[in-house]
Amino acid sequence: MLDNREKIRQLDSKNMLGSIELLGSQVEEVLAQAKKVKVPSSYKKVNNLVVLGMGGSALGAHLIKSIFFKSLKIPVEIINGYETSGFVNEKSLVIASSYSGSTEEVVNAAADAKKRKAKVLVICSGGKLADWAKKNKVPALIFTTNNNPCGSPRMGLGYSIFGQIALLANVGVLKLSSTEIKNSLQTIAKYNALFGVDNLEAKNPAKQLSTSLFGKSVWYAASEHLSGNAHIAANQMNENAKRFAGYFVMPELNHHLMEGMLYPENNKNNIKMVLLESGLYDLRVQKRYEITKKILDKNGIEHDSYLVQEKTKLLQACEALILGSYVSFYSAMLQGIDPTAIPFVDFFKAELKK
Repeated sequence: MLDNREKIRQLDSKNMLGSIELLGSQVEEVLAQAKKVKVPSSYKKVNNLVVLGMGGSALGAHLIKSIFFKSLKIPVEIINGYETSGFVNEKSLVIASSYSGSTEEVVNAAADAKKRKAKVLVICSGGKLADWAKKNKVPALIFTTNNNPCGSPRMGLGYSIFGQIALLANVGVLKLSSTEIKNSLQTIAKYNALFGVDNLEAKNPAKQLSTSLFGKSVWYAASEHLSGNAHIAANQMNENAKRFAGYFVMPELNHHLMEGMLYPENNKNNIKMVLLESGLYDLRVQKRYEITKKILDKNGIEHDSYLVQEKTKLLQACEALILGSYVSFYSAMLQGIDPTAIPFVDFFKAELKK
């Protein structure tokens, strides 16, 4: 059915496929909006960066932290909770990220950061956080969501990733050239074509991978600049495919998981690992992938590898991002479920409000 757009449309009631296909348009949209954000010159004098975010709204920060690990000159902390860290002060740059603008943890933590006199930036689509930013005269990137028809934060990553990159470039923490933006958009278009519905399964790596993962608990493994991609892919597999999934980072994986594969004995029946490999990894790390595959084989754990093809870390991350999005989407289709609905998350939020 993965080659049948009509069958997909019948399951995909909120048009998540459209959100994946419009990733490049999300990027263009948010970059245009970011140009309107005026950041005080005082924001350029910071010693650390803190990003506040939950769930899909935090995924962009994980990707940015891993892609720009070597070029970021200040430490980066990602906080998934109601309060900021004890070190946050007037020398801290804090980005409050909430797709809806109503994530209670982020709204609370942003207020905490303001009390600590941190230099706060906001990125959201509206809601309480946008109102708070306006009231407190906090610079805010308020994006529209025209190019995310399904409305899920985890599928609006063009806004989150490149919106935050644009804000950090504005402050001077990162550099992103017009050429890099152009190349990113071309890469997104290229892999949307390769992994998209109109490319038949016989020639489509994302469809083939989804089929091989059917009925399995999926665990991604990645390293260095693709670590954030593994996090995103697992998150999307959880929410889109309703699949028990997670991720590991190498070489850390090699220091504990090697001995954790034997039990329970049904691991070999239930688990499949997806290794995101890159020729840009440290050579010592690349060697670890080959040895890790041997150990997986010894334990009877199935595994697939995807070797990214692009030439730079940013472009490889864009490639892996689209792969993970399509794999989670196709996995939902094969399972016969609507990928957008999140009934247990909705139930939890309703209970929390009581």
